[in-house]
This record gives sequence, C-alpha cells and structure tokens, in this order.
Amino acid sequence: MKNQYMSYQESLEFLHAMEKQYPDLIEVIKIGTTYEGRDIVLAKISNNVETADEKPALLYTGSIHAREWIGHELALKFISHVVQNRTVDPVLEKALEESTLYMVPCLNPDGYEYSRKHFSFWRKNRRKNHDGTYGVDLNRNFSIGFVKQKDTSSNVYGGEEPFSEAETRAIKEFVDAHENITIALDYHSQGNVFFPAHKFKHEAEMNGTDMNVIAANMNDEFVKITGRKYGIHRGKPPAHLISGSGREYYYSRGIIALVVEVGTKNIPDYMKSMSSSIHENIPALIKTFSEVINYSSYAPRRVEDFTIDDRTPSSVTLVWKYEKRDDIFFEIYRSTKDKDACNERTKVGIAGENSFVDTDLESSTNYHYTIRAVNKNTSFKSPFAPVVKVRTKLDDDEFFKLIFASKDGTGYVGQYTQEQNRSHFGLNSLFVGINKSKGICDAVATIDLSALPKNAIIKSARFYLYPMNRVGAKIEKFGQWDLSLLKHGSFSEITDFNEIENAESKGIIGQAIKSRQLTQGIWNFWEFSQRECEMLQEEIENKQAVFRIDGPKYLPDGEDSQMMQFDIGYGQFGGGIHYRPMLDIKYTVKNEKINLPVQTFTTISKEGVDESVLQSGFDANGDKVYGYLDFDLSQLPEHNKTMIIQCALKIRNKNTFKKKTDIRFYVELVEIGEAGTYEDIKNREKIEYIGYEVAESDLNAKEYQYFNFDTLSRQVLDELHQEGKTLKLVIKPTSALGAKNRITTWNEDVALVVKYIEKRRTPVAAVENVKISKENRMIKLYWDKVEDEALSGYYVVRNSFHPPKHFMDGVKLYGGKDTWTYDNFAAFDTEKYYAVFSYDDVPNFSKPAIVRYDPLEKY
Repeated sequence: MKNQYMSYQESLEFLHAMEKQYPDLIEVIKIGTTYEGRDIVLAKISNNVETADEKPALLYTGSIHAREWIGHELALKFISHVVQNRTVDPVLEKALEESTLYMVPCLNPDGYEYSRKHFSFWRKNRRKNHDGTYGVDLNRNFSIGFVKQKDTSSNVYGGEEPFSEAETRAIKEFVDAHENITIALDYHSQGNVFFPAHKFKHEAEMNGTDMNVIAANMNDEFVKITGRKYGIHRGKPPAHLISGSGREYYYSRGIIALVVEVGTKNIPDYMKSMSSSIHENIPALIKTFSEVINYSSYAPRRVEDFTIDDRTPSSVTLVWKYEKRDDIFFEIYRSTKDKDACNERTKVGIAGENSFVDTDLESSTNYHYTIRAVNKNTSFKSPFAPVVKVRTKLDDDEFFKLIFASKDGTGYVGQYTQEQNRSHFGLNSLFVGINKSKGICDAVATIDLSALPKNAIIKSARFYLYPMNRVGAKIEKFGQWDLSLLKHGSFSEITDFNEIENAESKGIIGQAIKSRQLTQGIWNFWEFSQRECEMLQEEIENKQAVFRIDGPKYLPDGEDSQMMQFDIGYGQFGGGIHYRPMLDIKYTVKNEKINLPVQTFTTISKEGVDESVLQSGFDANGDKVYGYLDFDLSQLPEHNKTMIIQCALKIRNKNTFKKKTDIRFYVELVEIGEAGTYEDIKNREKIEYIGYEVAESDLNAKEYQYFNFDTLSRQVLDELHQEGKTLKLVIKPTSALGAKNRITTWNEDVALVVKYIEKRRTPVAAVENVKISKENRMIKLYWDKVEDEALSGYYVVRNSFHPPKHFMDGVKLYGGKDTWTYDNFAAFDTEKYYAVFSYDDVPNFSKPAIVRYDPLEKY
C-alpha cells in the first residue's frame, strides 16, 4: 500500500517536471532546508506566473504531521488536475487568471520519509532534541498561543521556543513576505472535519461566518462526489484549543485560515479511501480557490449591521447598512440548517436597496441568514456578514416548546461498562456505537413533557444532538445512527445496558444518520413524521418521553472502533446549555366552538328595507336584492386570551328552484355606515369577499351552506372583536346572464360559527435594570424580577456584533426563572451585547432588555 503513495523525492521530481513542461503556469521555489538537509519546496501556480505575487493567493500546506500523508498526495493530484483542466473548466480558468496558488505539498519532509520507511505512526519532524529524543510537533511550534512543554518525547512537544524549527521558519518567512495571501488551508488527517481558526476564544468572530461558509461550500462539493459531509468545529467550551498551530499564525496575519482533516485514518487504503478523499477534495479546492479574490482589496467591503427588522409567521424582513452605489447589489442566503453553504442552492434573493423581505416561510421555524455585496462590473463579492438567526412567529393556533434533555435521565450505557453506567448519566458526553473497550454503547435521553397541556396536538418535532467528536468513527461508509422512542414500561432501569438495548421501541424516528453524514461541530437532528408526532403525543399522558440513540452493533474484522461522541451539555467537559440534547416541538390544542346567533337581518332592495325577512337574488326588473345581517361579537371570549382559528357563516335557504340558472351568491364584509340604503350597498368601492361563492345549484344539494372566512376576513373579524365592534355582512347575488324574478329566502337560524383556542396574545412586561459584574473570572448578568403572574421565565442571549433583537439572535446563555446568570466562557477583552427576554407559556417573548459589555469599563 505504501508504494502507491509518492516518496518525497518522487514528488520533487514531479514538481520540477511540471515546472519544465508548463513554465508560464508553474514555478517551483525552495523556501527552506530541513534538519536532515531536504529541500522544502513551494509550487507557485497562476496564469502568467511571473506576475503571480501581484494577485490574491490561496496558501495550501500539507503533511505538517509526518503520518498524515493525505496532504502531500492530494497536493500532487490537485496540481495534475489544474494543468490538465486549466483551459477546460471556466471556474478554474478564471481563478488562475485572477489569483494564485501557493502549494506546499509537504511541510515536514524528514518526518514524512521516516513515516514511510520506518514507523508509520511517526508525527513530528526528525530534529534531535537536547536529551536524545527526536522530533518537534511542527503544528505546536508557531508563536500564537505557544506553550513550552517539558516532555520532549510527547507527540505534541512544541519545541524549545516558537519557530525553533527550520520547517516552521520557512513557512513563516514566506507568509510574512506575501501579504497577498487571503485564504490558507492546512491539510491533515483524520476526522472528516474542518477546524476554522479561533484566536483562542469561544465567541463569534467577524470572520467566523466566512470560514464556516468556505467549509460548508466545500462540503457541498463533497456531497456531489461521494455523499460525504465533513464537520465544522471551531472549538467549543470548555475544550482545550490547540496552541502554537500554523492555522492560528496565518489567522493572526489577517488570513482566513482552516485546517482540513481528511478521512478516518492517518494512512488509509489508497485504492478505496484515499482516492475517494482526493476525488471529493479537488472540486472543493477549486471552489475555495475561486473565492480568493473576494477576500482581497479588490472586493467590495463587508455589509454592516445586518439584522432583523420584522418577522411574521411566514416572512422575515432584514435590513443592513451600506452606502448607496449604482455598481453594488446584494445577495441574501438562507438556510434552516446550522453552518450551511452559501451558494446557488441557498441564495434566496437579490436586493438593490438596504432591505429584503423573505416570504413563504414556515411558521415557528429557525432560519439562518447572511449577505454579501457584489460589484456589478467586476463580479467580485464581499466577505459575508455575520449570520443572523431568527425564528418565525407562531401561527394563530400554534405554541412551541424547546425542551432540554434532563440531566439525570440522559447518559450512555456500555456493554462492557455495566458497573460504571450509572456514572455516565448527567456527565460530559454520550458515546454511541461500538469499540473494543466499551463494547456496544447506546445513549438515552429523557425529555420531560409535563409542560405540554394534555390536549396538545403535536404538529411537528425535531430532536437535536450536537456531535462533539467523530475520531472514534474510523470506518468509512459503515453503520448508521438511529433515534428510537422507547415504549413506556418496557424497561425498569435506565442505566442498565441490557434493559435499554432490549427495550421495546414504539418506532424509529426520522431518517437514520449514516456514517458519512456524521458532522462534528454541526447539529444533527431527526425530523418526526406525522405518525411519529402522534407517537410522541401519546407520551404526554406519561409526562415524559425516553429516546434511545444507537449505532453499529458489530465491527468488521480488523477494526477496533466505530464510535460517535455527542455532547450532553452537563459536566466538566459538557459545553453548557447551548449544547444540550433538545426536543423542539410545535403544537396546537383542541379548539372550542361557539355559535353566535344573528343579531339583525334585513332585505335591502330598490323597493326599500324589509326587516322581517332575509332574502337575496334578482327582482322582476333584474335589479339585485341584497341580504344584510350583523353579529354581536361581545359574546366571544376575552380578546387578549383568545385566538380565532376558523370562522364560517352557516346559513340555509327556505325555497329552491327547479330550473337551473348561473346565479351565485357571495358574502361580503361591510363597514359601519355602509349598509344604510340600497345605493350604499350597490355603490360600495371597497369589496371584501369572505371565502368562496355558493352556486344556486348547491342550495338543493346541501341543507346548510358554509361561507368560510379566508385569512384577510378572519383578520378583520379579529380587529372588530378587539375594538368591540359589530360584524356586518351582505349576501350578494351575481349572474352573467341577467336573471329576473329569482329571489332566495334564507332561514332565520343563520349563525356565525367561530372556532377558537385559549392563547395569550401579548408578552409579559419587559425586563428592566440589567447589570453586569465580574465574578470568578466570568461575566455575571443580573436584573430586576418581572412581577407578572403570566411569567414563565427569562431567556438570555449574547451577540458579538449587534444588540439581539430576537431570542434566537445570538448564543443562548440561560433559560429559567432565576434573575441572574453567568457567561462562563466570555472573553473579557471583547465587546459584546447581551439581551434578556421575559416570556410566557405560549411563548410570547418581550422586547429585549439590552446591556453592552465594554472591555474598557471597570465592572
């Protein structure tokens, strides 16, 4: 197998051969010499290579770790692809004209050769340390966050000082001398995951969206080729963030920098796995190369203050700041998924002004938006604005609950860890799958449903899990991870492996997550079907739902692990409330019905007003005869606690006709003062029909006719109810053929059928007097208690870019009834905004109480 990978010497010969064959495209440069005397080389690739350093550039570095051969091999295959397709692929051709590739196939030649010839698992370079040990981890030898270690034999020993190694000095000096580099990709193995730069902070960066989008756009290319998706994991609290890496050094120089971890093994089967990884990464690299120009001085500037202006159940209005320019327009991107791509698949609109209304959305659904400016003349695009998260409003008949898995009822059970299984609950993470030491492992998540009313009807649901580590899932395209709803009473002890493994399931939820879709750092979710929502609804009576997450049950010969690790949000290594397993439920409740009797009915014709009968049709002269009726809405329940979800005029006729005509009847809403005389009715300019018309032929077929109120009519009805006004309706006849002597008499038992639910309309009072202090190296927030019996709790979010306008517009820090909370992982040197919302049981959220954290202020 090793013979299928190029040796370092063979790669040098290949590069020099390419340079000789394509002198206008490729120049090979020596940038340093290793400890053992090997040349460290860089291939400069661009159309008219003599001017390459004047163009924006992508830096590629591979195999900084000796045993991670993919970086070296992919670089060589990519260079071959570039020379063969530079005039065939228009995207590649344009990128080579505008930009430059700096390719360092192998940054650790000594270590790579030692790994090839002697010890495959070797990671470091081959320098001889002062105590006789060998090697420095080059990816711990850069200056940013450098940590000096004593154990020189450690695989992550970073050297005596930053840039002590020839290899890191070589790349540092090159990067420092080339300010045209805008994007850097550092290729490693293993894990199938992107690691964007982070500045050792757990807060969002202005460039964070750019790095996530670059990774997500590469993911879309992977999916096209292999169906595989990589994770995108910037590092979450309280995980240790890697010190002294090349990625962080490049980022400190203003370069968009990501590590790309490829595959599930350091040295995979070339024919089966390595070739697959190469095939999927080549188009992804071209995609990223095409973006280089958009992070250069040629690109438009980034959009500022991108935020939410308004939202409804079916729309979101976005606004931003940008100077008015005829040569600039804006592309808006939207997704329902975390860390999704921004490309033609997710582009939902183009705007010329500084606002955009996104319509036809689903109610009570999470959406992620971003935006970039585009120059009409050059087609160059700006970096992305930070992502804005929003949840559309509830429809009139809807409620929702975000329910986190309970601490004591959530953990994992291992086949070989029976004595320790109880300690796995409420602590650190969920292991799901199989390995040699733990055996089969199932996770359990318990959801408390007691907050749902007994008459709840679940309309939709999603169960979310955050994958925190997939290094243990080592086998490509093997196994799947299922979510099951366990049958109540089919197990007695939640911490017993055999009981959970053999518990009866009510059903598998949603679509299984296959191994190639395990995305570390990107939320996984299972979507409930209608039948699965019904199964969940049945558990309301039991006041809880217990879910089992399971993975592969066996290992192929020669394999030792196919184990996925999910966050639990609790314990020393849990990421906190933001990362807990969660069930997102949208539901309605069974409606109540009231029949309002008609208050007044009359017939209005040219002859006058007849208050003794309700008729409509055509008189002997062919003039229209109108029926008028009104209803007293004060009989409806209190407006602020009621939502009208359906309404219909229920009516039946006394007489019928044997001979058919084309007469149809409409019901119109009329305003006060419009129903006085015949001329008032006939000459009305504002016409609002409710529902659909009824044909005269329908009067024979059905005993009762129902004129159902459409959305607009229901809104008018709601306004009249709120204002304490009377509902006025007119029954209007129409005929294209000119009917005469055709009058229908309607029964007096006409009624307005109103279906409604009890639902609070207005939020509780807003929070006041939010303050900041510092305690135990954390930021503490505290506020005055809201005195309102409808208060269910407080919701606290942090946003690093603008004051949060919406409870989803930032990172959730707290949800509960306390009047204080901590931001456990806040950076003291970074400005940020906090918002505290109060909410009721719908939930309706109050206006945010905003407080700004100023790093220069003393707290």
